[in-house]
Amino acid sequence: MAEEKRTIAYLCPACRQSVIVERTVFQLAAAPNTLPCPCGKSALKVELMGDRVKLEVPCAFCGESHTVTCRSQDFLHRKALAFSCGKSGLDCCYVGEEDTVYAAVRRLEEAVDKLETEGPERGAFLDEVVMKEVLEELRDIAQRGGISCSCGSKEWKLRIHYSSVELICAHCGGSLRIPAATQSDLAELCCRQSLHLHGTRS
Repeated sequence: MAEEKRTIAYLCPACRQSVIVERTVFQLAAAPNTLPCPCGKSALKVELMGDRVKLEVPCAFCGESHTVTCRSQDFLHRKALAFSCGKSGLDCCYVGEEDTVYAAVRRLEEAVDKLETEGPERGAFLDEVVMKEVLEELRDIAQRGGISCSCGSKEWKLRIHYSSVELICAHCGGSLRIPAATQSDLAELCCRQSLHLHGTRS
């Protein structure tokens, strides 16, 4: 049986290239891992501490390093996790299955290109049209009862960010982040018949 692997990705603040690294679950659990960019000017650090994982992520958007934590179970087994920069609202790190992480990185690169061509004239959202259409699509999914949480609840709240939307379970606080920056984000959401929030308790 092949050993389970995790793909981890971030955007290097120095050279602006995507850094995508694969590690086995054993490598991640055995010792703290440092995942450097080939340019040598940044590195992401991962440390498993019992039931929590701590990541130190260099951020290409604000230039600082973000320290984020999540449950070890989620880090090692979820299909995809995304961590974002609080200042820009854009993703700064992905962890998960190879195909899902590569697709997320492609969408992030698209969002970064859009951000750089836009210049300093920053609106309320990275792309007003995409955000509007994502919200309309979410409304359609909600109207057909397609939004639920793994805790069993169908009640949720909406939090809107610069380049994403967060659905939060009104019962357990579990959440689901929906990217809303590019046409690719919109196309992916349009393919979904239902959305499932990751509950904090079952």
